[in-house]
Amino acid sequence: MTSDGATFAVKVHPHARKNAITGELGDALKLSLTAPASDGRANQACIEFLANLLKVPRSSVTIASGQTSSRKVIRVAGLAAEEVRKALFNDAGEGARATRSERIQ
Repeated sequence: MTSDGATFAVKVHPHARKNAITGELGDALKLSLTAPASDGRANQACIEFLANLLKVPRSSVTIASGQTSSRKVIRVAGLAAEEVRKALFNDAGEGARATRSERIQ
């Protein structure tokens, strides 16, 4: 956890059939988004999807790095790392949750 909230990496897959977390790729969450990767639309979709999932205002979710890349670092203000973990992995088993826990700081 940082003093500003939590940070974690995502790998964005644009033009997907639905918005969803579809797995992991290395140390990043794989995030499928229906928006295209043009004109920043995938970035906005990423922020909106994560804000809705985490139940925080869109202004609390920012792309800390990777604005023009499919690999991004997401910063969530106002939530502790443990709260973000619970929201993102609420359907995962304990083993998977423990494995992923160090990815969200």
